[in-house]
Amino acid sequence: MLRLRGWLRGKQRPLPSTAAYALWAANYPPHAHNPLMELEQRAVSALLPPLTGALVLDLAGGTGRYGLLAQEQGAARIISLDNSPDMLERNPLTGRVCATTEALPLADASIDVIVCGLALGHLPALGASICEIGRVLRPHGVALISDVHPFVALNGAERTFTGTDGRAYAVEHHVHLYEDYGRAAAAAGLQIDAVSEPRYGQSPVVIVYRMVKL
Repeated sequence: MLRLRGWLRGKQRPLPSTAAYALWAANYPPHAHNPLMELEQRAVSALLPPLTGALVLDLAGGTGRYGLLAQEQGAARIISLDNSPDMLERNPLTGRVCATTEALPLADASIDVIVCGLALGHLPALGASICEIGRVLRPHGVALISDVHPFVALNGAERTFTGTDGRAYAVEHHVHLYEDYGRAAAAAGLQIDAVSEPRYGQSPVVIVYRMVKL
C-alpha cells in the first residue's frame, strides 16, 4: 500500500525490508491485495511470455503470488525465492528457497522466465540483483521486473502496512529511475524491450520492465 509520507513523519523511520516482512508475513496473502498490486499484476501478466513447460523463478516471491500464477499457467517447475523465512513459511509452493536477490543459488543459464514483483525498490542499488538475473536466465529468456513508479516515491509516498499489533509501519524504499534500470540491464547482458506504466487516476503508480537475455 502507498500512503502519504506526512502522516508518519516524525513517528518512526521506515523499517528494513527483512524486519518489515517479519511483521507483515502473517497478514500477507499470496495474491494482489490492494489497488496498486492489482494494477501491477495486470501489467506484468500482459507482458509475460507463455509459461507452459517453462522453468520459472518467482524472485523475491514472498508468499508465492507469482509462483502460483505460473503454476496456473502450466509452468513445468517453479522456484520461489525470498530472503524472508517468515514469508516463505506462508508460501504454499514446494520449491521454496531462502536467499537474496543479490546472490542466487542457481546455475548459470538455468531459468526460462523470472518474475520479480515490487521488490528491488527495497535495495539501495540494483546492479548485483540485475546481474544475477542476467546470469541465471537462459539465452532469450525473459525477466519481468516491477517497481513502485519513481514519480510516486519522489512525490513523498511511502510503502506502508499494518502489523498484527495494529500499528502502521513504513518499509524502506529506494527510488530507481528508468536510467538506473537501463544501465543495470545493459551491464547484465539484458535488453529492455517493453515498459508498462499503469495509472491510478491520472498518475502512473507502477512501472514494469520486460528484459530479454541477449
